[in-house]
Amino acid sequence: MKSFKIIEKTKIWIGISLAIMVLGLFFAIKDGFNYGIDFKGGTLVKINMKQEYDKEEVEKIVEKYTKDYTTNSAVTTSNEILLEIRSNSLTEDQIEPMFKEIKEKYKLEDKDLVSQETIGASIGKELRQKAFIALILANIGMLIYIGIRFEFKFGLAAIIALAHDILITLAVYAIFQIPINSSFIAAILTIVGYSINDTIVVFDRIRENGKRMRKISDTELANISISQTLTRSINTSLTTLFTIVAVYVFVPAVRDFAIPLIIGIVSGAYSSIFIASPLWVYFRKKK
Repeated sequence: MKSFKIIEKTKIWIGISLAIMVLGLFFAIKDGFNYGIDFKGGTLVKINMKQEYDKEEVEKIVEKYTKDYTTNSAVTTSNEILLEIRSNSLTEDQIEPMFKEIKEKYKLEDKDLVSQETIGASIGKELRQKAFIALILANIGMLIYIGIRFEFKFGLAAIIALAHDILITLAVYAIFQIPINSSFIAAILTIVGYSINDTIVVFDRIRENGKRMRKISDTELANISISQTLTRSINTSLTTLFTIVAVYVFVPAVRDFAIPLIIGIVSGAYSSIFIASPLWVYFRKKK
């Protein structure tokens, strides 16, 4: 059976991933991660804009009072537009003149300043700890499941591939200084679930082919299995990616959630094909 030579080029695939991770590590050390208000603490302001507004105009006003900000919008149950402004450095004394400018620009009323609240850094620290624990427990659970369902070498390869996806996503966030907030945590957990599903499809084919093709090497077995599932993996990833990109473009309110998903889906598809199976072959040879 004709197959792609995936395993023979393992060093290339791993080299590409390591290059991105090292670049991300460089920027993480140089600039650190851009933690949002959910992690670092800061101020959250909610303004009822009532109708569509010019995002650039509003951000020009906000920039007069703070530089480290993010804006988001959501539609209320009464079909009104709610503007959220998050900043690590915005003070209470700055909120009033900032809102006054926005109010005059869009003919709002005093009651349209829905809320202003300060989020402490201690809450962000607790959120980071719980997110880390959630990731550890999720990975342990999947390692146990795959170890029972397949074998331990499959489980170990799958968990390393998941760690790869998380590290690639973190590297991109460090390189481009994208704000990390609570939506990022939800997206990471979603990526873990999505990526393991793609990896299991490849591993299941390896197991099935292994029962029928007992005389071929592990390298050839992996190459054949990857080749058989390659079209399915790419098509599934592309259709999901198109949907998430459309959400990112047309639904600004969930962009904080969509960005890491886009990175994770691409990284997950890559790791399922080029990282997980080569690792399984490596562990088999080291047996």
